[in-house]
Order: sequence, then structure tokens, then C-alpha cells
Amino acid sequence: MPSLIYIEYNFKINPAQPATDILIAELGEVGFESFVENDAGLLAYVLKSDWKEDILKDLFILQNPDFKITWSSKEIVQQNWNAEWEKNFHPIKVGDQCMVRAPFHDSENVAYDIVIEPKMSFGTGHHETTNMMLQHILDTDFEGKSVLDMGCGTGVLAILAKMKGAKSVDAIDIDEWCFLNSKENVERNNCNNIEVYQGDSSLLANRKYDIILANINRNILLEDIPVYAKCLNTGGILFLSGFYLEDLDAISSKCGLYGLEFEKKLKNNNWISAKYVN
Repeated sequence: MPSLIYIEYNFKINPAQPATDILIAELGEVGFESFVENDAGLLAYVLKSDWKEDILKDLFILQNPDFKITWSSKEIVQQNWNAEWEKNFHPIKVGDQCMVRAPFHDSENVAYDIVIEPKMSFGTGHHETTNMMLQHILDTDFEGKSVLDMGCGTGVLAILAKMKGAKSVDAIDIDEWCFLNSKENVERNNCNNIEVYQGDSSLLANRKYDIILANINRNILLEDIPVYAKCLNTGGILFLSGFYLEDLDAISSKCGLYGLEFEKKLKNNNWISAKYVN
């Protein structure tokens, strides 16, 4: 099968935050599929078939005088993109219990050794939101629990939940690449009882869970919180991330309307991950 052709954009960004996060969000809206952060800024990839000459024309962050952002672009084939993330993807450790690594990294003596081949999916553990969600899982009893990983990306949260003793895990993502990548990673980590589905919150009708993990974005979370609340068993736990500190009041207020009480939060570079109980 012929290789897919991508356009690689190499963005130099100063200062890096929050410009990088805003740029990723805006690029995702215009068709970019994957991103690799580096010391200088960001590599971003869009299929050549989805590219157009003025693809960056309406990006707000590029017009913001508070940030200096320059870029160049070139064509690459998919194999070159995979080599690029391999070069930039380093193993991470969450506390002293969990390691997230690629297949080409050596394992270490940790309780939870997770092997992830991210390709074009979100959720390697490097981003602040994923890292905080992993911390929440490590600090929570999952033994015998039914779990939902909503917006699963690579499936890393679902995999750790299963490793921590969850009796069943559903992993859902609307993106086909994430759906396929999660299935691969679930198999790679020998995790039984994880079911991966492609879709959105409409798949949750008549489903019940003890713990729900949702690392998505502010707007989707606000829209789907009523669905999550309906799906939670009595005494259940909802972990949310993918939003900033300034969004916490709106998220907590919406949760409160549906009987979900804020318990605690983690903060990393203005990103928030919060725990709610019912």
C-alpha cells in the first residue's frame, strides 16, 4: 500500500506557553492530525490531501503580538513522520510506580510498565493533562471497578486502570485513528476486558460505571457532564481534565447541577485535572 503524504509544519514559538497549546487546538480545527512538541516549538502534520495554501490564514494565535511564531513547511511520507516521533518520544515516569514507554525503550522495575506506540493519537503521558490523569489513577483504588475512558486517545488511561485491577473498561474515542491505535495498544499490553469503541457520548446510553475518566476539552466536557453523571453508579468517581484553571469554576458548577461534588484538583502549568464524587 502506498505511503501517505503529509505536510510537516515546523513552528518556532516564543514564549512557548500558552501559545503552543492554543496553536495545537487551532491547528486541529483546520485538519492537522498530529503534533510533536520540541524545545523550539512544535512540529505539526496534515495530510497533503487535506492541505490548502491558506490553511493558516484564520489562526488567531498567529496574529497575537504577545507571541513570536515563525514556521516553515515541507512534504514528508508517513514513515518519516513515524521516525520523527520515535526520535522525540522519550519514556516518562509517573511517581515511582508507573512508566510509559515506546516499544523501542528498555523497561524498568516499576509496578506498572505501559508500552504505547502513539503514532498520531493523543495520550503518551507527556502532556500535562494525561500525566495528571495517570496520577489520579495511581492514587485511586480500581480493584473490581467498572471504568470508562472517554476520549481515550492511545488508550493509556484505560490500560493503567486495567493494570490496577479494574474488572471491565470501556475506551471510547470519536477519532478513527485513536480507535485503531487504542486497540493496538490494548493488545500490546495484554489487557483483557478492555473494549474499545469509536464514537461519542451517544454510545453511553444505559451504561453504568464506577469510575469515569474524561480527558477531552472544556466545551465537550461541559456538554457531556450530564451524560457522565447519569452513567455513574452511586458513590462513583468522575475524573476530568483537558481544561485550564480559569475553566474550573464553570466545570465544577456544571458538575454540581448533576449532584457531582468537587473533591480535589491537580494543577500543572495552568492545566487542571479534577476529581468529583456523587
